[in-house]
Amino acid sequence: MLDILIILIKIIALTFCVVLPLVPVSVFFERRFCAIIQDRVGPNRVGIPLTLFGFKKDCSILGIGGLVQPVADGIKLFLKEDFTPKYVRKAFYWLAPALTLAPALITACVIPFGSDISLFGYTEKLVIANIDIGPLFIFSVASLTVYGIAIAGWASNSKFPFLGGIRSTAQMISYEIALGLSIIPVLLYFGELNLSTIVQQQAEHGWLLLPLWGHDASHTLASKLLFWFPAVISFLIFTISIFAETNRMPFDLPECETELVGGYHTEYSSMKFAMFFMGEYAAMVIGSALIVTIFLGGWSLGFGTDVWISQLSIGDFGYGGFIHLANFETR
Repeated sequence: MLDILIILIKIIALTFCVVLPLVPVSVFFERRFCAIIQDRVGPNRVGIPLTLFGFKKDCSILGIGGLVQPVADGIKLFLKEDFTPKYVRKAFYWLAPALTLAPALITACVIPFGSDISLFGYTEKLVIANIDIGPLFIFSVASLTVYGIAIAGWASNSKFPFLGGIRSTAQMISYEIALGLSIIPVLLYFGELNLSTIVQQQAEHGWLLLPLWGHDASHTLASKLLFWFPAVISFLIFTISIFAETNRMPFDLPECETELVGGYHTEYSSMKFAMFFMGEYAAMVIGSALIVTIFLGGWSLGFGTDVWISQLSIGDFGYGGFIHLANFETR
């Protein structure tokens, strides 16, 4: 019973309190950076609405305007009319958003968010499912997202969504090949498929792309530097493939608004559209987490500091894992 309770706490804390809050943060920063690139303003005004209570102006958070814009967008989507066109195939039309969001959240369960924490004599890893096939699990579950997008295009019973769904099928399946092949040298180097063990090895012997500490007879500096060059190639291919898998520019063919209005989600509104939106950005977060985990040491702060951090405690409460969690979230 206690084990089930711990798993439920991990699911709620790591998925709904760590991964999902990064979605609106990603939306805000993407919009601001796009505004800089395109020489426009972007969201810079929405703050705490104090004018509703008689104040002269709204309050900006940390002096940065627009930080509350994602909250306003969420409220707007939640309160909009949930409109379903008459000509759609309703069962599949309603199913498609869930098939897009669910795989992105499920893949979070094998990501190690930090080192172990301890309380009252119990030691727990900051990972929901510490399985020995972590990358394979992520690839297999994430590949199901294509069904949600393809079904959305087909079920909308409209030309532009259908074209978007077809494009998505071609693109996502194609880049899954590059995604899987690029990581094979890395997994052969570590000799492991357990993501927690991969991060632990990097904490002890140097990150894959920064192998500057932890040298010993089996992990010599020469062998690390020799593998550094193919590791950089794998990193570049893997990162580009993640961009394509998550439909980010310039791989936005499934929803290219200059050609297909909105692509596969043209006929969706309200929370159905929001689920597509959340699924896309949650996949971006998990993709970024996987890149950091495999190539940049995961939660490790590096340079031999992780053992000391892991031992930090107040009485029976070992809180070093939360420091690693904060580091992982920042990166």
